[in-house]
Amino acid sequence: MATEKQRLGEFGETLVSKKCACPRCKRLRSLKRLPTNFKCADLVCDFCGYLAQVKSASVKDVNILPRTVMGAAWGPQKERMDASIYFPLFLVLKNTEFKKSSIFYLSADLQDPSLFIARKPLSADAKRAGWQGFYYDIASIHDHFVRLA
Repeated sequence: MATEKQRLGEFGETLVSKKCACPRCKRLRSLKRLPTNFKCADLVCDFCGYLAQVKSASVKDVNILPRTVMGAAWGPQKERMDASIYFPLFLVLKNTEFKKSSIFYLSADLQDPSLFIARKPLSADAKRAGWQGFYYDIASIHDHFVRLA
């Protein structure tokens, strides 16, 4: 059974795949969800192969970007950053109380290492001891995002 956060993530990926055209080839409905736990990417264009990351957040106001957004695993992200590989980011904001949502987009070429903040590794007592995630520091680059929907 999926958790609330997993359902939110699935909602965001599905919303982007239904409402957004591929940023590279401009085809509608060509963005498809990748399998769960695919490293650093959530969508692929089934025409041109474009890869993108989707992050979703519950917010009070879908018109205002949050200061930070939870990322995923730091290890794979850091490896790609060290190789100067960045995936474009779709940010889905959802307000369940008013049943509203918005989609923002950040191009890969507007990203740099300062956007990513490593979190402390999980404690030895945690279920996934030693696992380390990261945050996106949205506040530092909020003016680089484009609202799509």
